[in-house]
Amino acid sequence: MPLVAGVDSSTQSCKVVIRDAETGALVRQGRAPHPEGTEVDPHAWWDALRAAVAEAGGLADVAAVAVGGQQHGMVCLDEAGQVVRPALLWNDTRSADAARELVEEAGGGEAGRRFWADATGAVPVASFTATKLRWLARHEPANAERVAAVCLPHDWLTWRLAGAPGLAALRTDRGDASGTGYWSPRTGEYRLDLLERAFGRRLRVPVVLGPAEVAGHLDPAALGGGSGAGDRVLLGPGTGDNAAAALGAGAGPGDVVVSIGTSGTVFAVADTPAADPTGAVAGFADATGRFLPLVCTLNAARVLDAAATLLGVDLATLSELALAAPPGADGLVMVPYLEGERTPDRPTATGALHGLTLGTSTPTHLARAAVEGMLCALADGLDALTAQGARANRIILVGGGARSAAVRRIAPQVFGRPVVVPPPGEYVADGAARQAAWVALGGAAPPAWSVGDTEEYASPGVPAIRERYALARDRVVDRG
Repeated sequence: MPLVAGVDSSTQSCKVVIRDAETGALVRQGRAPHPEGTEVDPHAWWDALRAAVAEAGGLADVAAVAVGGQQHGMVCLDEAGQVVRPALLWNDTRSADAARELVEEAGGGEAGRRFWADATGAVPVASFTATKLRWLARHEPANAERVAAVCLPHDWLTWRLAGAPGLAALRTDRGDASGTGYWSPRTGEYRLDLLERAFGRRLRVPVVLGPAEVAGHLDPAALGGGSGAGDRVLLGPGTGDNAAAALGAGAGPGDVVVSIGTSGTVFAVADTPAADPTGAVAGFADATGRFLPLVCTLNAARVLDAAATLLGVDLATLSELALAAPPGADGLVMVPYLEGERTPDRPTATGALHGLTLGTSTPTHLARAAVEGMLCALADGLDALTAQGARANRIILVGGGARSAAVRRIAPQVFGRPVVVPPPGEYVADGAARQAAWVALGGAAPPAWSVGDTEEYASPGVPAIRERYALARDRVVDRG
């Protein structure tokens, strides 16, 4: 029975799963934490990957490995392949001004947004790699001068697994490349002119592989002693975390995945590329050759963490409190822009509570407002996807936030339709493992793995929740 390994190098941690390539059965797994912050030395990810692989029992018996990683992060390398500076992550908003500049330089307003949407499938926001390159060129010219190549977190880890064999060996995939701001899902080609526009000169970029192409072979010495690695272990192209989650959850055309993790994402598997000039929908590619129109919010599961901290309770108690309050929390509304926001593009916005009265000044009302506010922001994303033509035949709810009973039960009331919740799992790592199995086994499509028994949650929609949220949403203020 051939085994494969899938890696999820996320914002918060690294997870490794070892699965049966044919059935998807979990054999073993490991994990290790990542440091906090919006800029991180990539070597910390490498150390975490080595630790997670060791905890998972090593890779001596696997046929292939693939890495799913957080999107957009800017990893800059010099001619010798050394990291130039800590990577700026997707949730680092210091490049918000750079994003606005790039739109203005393309004509500004609707014309500028349309230019970028047509060229790359997405309008630049602070998350995208192109904007971070502009920030680097403007604010750290000495570091910028040293940069020879730019890649993404998953690209760099795949390259390290191959033994870091020179910049020409950098590889990526369609899904992650589509989040850079200088690759077109529509044409399948880099827009190096846009990279040059952002940075001031052209850089070496990873070769973009097809969904099941081989990115190289695992260097047995790369992981060091104790990790173990067999000879000729194949490396898959890997992908971004959202594309990996779609693959791991078994999403297909007509499915919408709502993922509640550090960020909140709403994405659909589609047969045609999207180009939304409003900037709400990013027209990404997926990991199978299709497309993945996506809406991302900065504030998701950590909204629940923040509410639990305010109330001095754990997450399980927060869920119980939320379910004890009525739908709509008697008019108490939380706008959850606790870290600014990506969609809508409000990088300096703050969160807010509206409708606070003596009657709503209770732990149950605040807990309910936190859950509903987080879900309303994601529901806005669902509306934006369907406005772009995405089909929402089924909503699949995944991520750490989906483990909350309150989130599962309140989601249908906010979304206005039933939701399907697969068993708790590491769907990004599972998607990477499924890609690795596709590489190892060959064939025209990834192997058909079961995600296990799913639960469906259905209850009548409560339109008043979103109506009140919409009134409060535009009243938030920016940081001074």
